[in-house]
Amino acid sequence: MSLPTLVSASANPHKVSEIAAILDGLVVLVPRPADVPDVVEDAGTLEGNARLKAAAICAATGHSSVSDDTGLFVDALDGEPGVETAYYAGPHATYAENRAKMLAAMAGVVDRRCRFRTVVMVVRPDGSELSVEGVCEGTIATEERGERGFGFDPLFIPLDGDGRTFSQMSEAEKNTMSHRGRAFTALVAALRGE
Repeated sequence: MSLPTLVSASANPHKVSEIAAILDGLVVLVPRPADVPDVVEDAGTLEGNARLKAAAICAATGHSSVSDDTGLFVDALDGEPGVETAYYAGPHATYAENRAKMLAAMAGVVDRRCRFRTVVMVVRPDGSELSVEGVCEGTIATEERGERGFGFDPLFIPLDGDGRTFSQMSEAEKNTMSHRGRAFTALVAALRGE
């Protein structure tokens, strides 16, 4: 049986690398064509943004496309940054600036519970869709810890872990419990069940 082939809608090299590692040997992941322009993610929900990106790449390539959108939802911040996670400190903010804003917002906060949520969407040329999600519960650290990963990884301590942040884990360790790992594992199961 041949492996399913999906065109990646993500242009974020960190995310693509992580997704490729999770799907290795299970799905053939084709890189997003370099000439396809960025998609404006203005749907207002993770599901909607994932659909916009996957549909645009599917339309541009004529092949089934996969996209994900992820949000960090912090209880003490009424669910922020949520769907705006990548732009928490502004539209052109760096990962470090986003983390600095989070640490400032959480200064002195005792209840540091949060969760990462990833929605994965496949859009096919016939218009059909497949959507799955993955959630990882955790807490926000009081300071950055670790050198690996990207985004909020140096601040996120998964409840299923041993007290380390995602940035203190190997990629393989992170992928076994992360929101993205769970979402793409669910995707593979869903594709096999079709």
